[in-house]
Amino acid sequence: MAQIDAFFKMMHEMGASDLHLSSGSQPIIRLNGVLERVKYPAFDPDSLRKLLYEITPERKIKLFEEIGDIDFAHEAPGLARYRVNYFMQQRGMAAAFREIPNRVASLDDLGLPPLLAELAMLQKGLVLVTGPTGSGKSTTLAAMLGHANVNRRDHILTIEDPIEFVHESAGCLINQREIGRDSASFQKALRGALREDPDIILVGEMRDLETIELALEAAETGHLVLSTLHTMSAPKTVDRIIDAFPGERQAQIRAALSESLRAVVSQTLVRRADRPGRIAALEILIATPAIRNLIRESKIHQIPGAMETGKKFGMRTMEDSLIELVKNGLVDPREAAAKALNPERLRPFLPPDALPDPEAGK
Repeated sequence: MAQIDAFFKMMHEMGASDLHLSSGSQPIIRLNGVLERVKYPAFDPDSLRKLLYEITPERKIKLFEEIGDIDFAHEAPGLARYRVNYFMQQRGMAAAFREIPNRVASLDDLGLPPLLAELAMLQKGLVLVTGPTGSGKSTTLAAMLGHANVNRRDHILTIEDPIEFVHESAGCLINQREIGRDSASFQKALRGALREDPDIILVGEMRDLETIELALEAAETGHLVLSTLHTMSAPKTVDRIIDAFPGERQAQIRAALSESLRAVVSQTLVRRADRPGRIAALEILIATPAIRNLIRESKIHQIPGAMETGKKFGMRTMEDSLIELVKNGLVDPREAAAKALNPERLRPFLPPDALPDPEAGK
């Protein structure tokens, strides 16, 4: 048993989502979205390096000493898996651990809308789950994949860096590939994927132009492609994909995206008011003919308005989701306003002084 397992055990028992170990600092955990110090002496650089290297694969140690940061996954037997990042900082080495539950939660467990189950059953197209770091994107995607795994009879191929949730084949055959271990890059793995007879391809993250292009190609050629982006809203996601390409190619990419996109689910985690923990607020964009047209004609600024009028298709804005959580007593109005892209929509639920007066100073 590694010495660091004691920290994982403490983190697991407290229900913390993250553990931070940093040279010159006490250990810190993230509990319900808030950082809290652990009563333990501050680490000196040598003792922290020794502690961390005990669980680090040899090839990753070599890479870390060359470039100064690495990602990998670690499993603490009987506890959970962890997404791990090591990096160098001013005082020496540091590490961040995100706990990944051993059991893949269902969409129902997470309280996510039934529409996400429908998206997981699509035969082809691109479905994106977006949001800031730590917003639960991987958990939502894993639940969608879990639904497909039980209810479909297909080949699911995941390409991840690192593998987070481990899926056991149920109705589907599942093959999970890790970048660095099973393939050199997302691009090489995605090119290979098209020859591996998949029905569903999960791409851990669309990081660059070539990965985006290959994902669009896979979605256009009859595969369901699920992936993530670090964007804050559905319209910004569309912009980010198009802006990844040089100007002379953007019209072509708009056309390809308008054909292949099926949905964008943008999410954020909000502190609960009814009990400890956090709950997801979701913005959902469905690629209806009207939305496809706006993408093709480069009228992205009109998408929020189209989402407001497209609620019958399952669309909703982030504010719609936050207002529903407030009305149901699950989230405090101030917390909801802090997470809203347009806090003004939350004004009716807030004390008079909670938001600045838009008329002030005119």
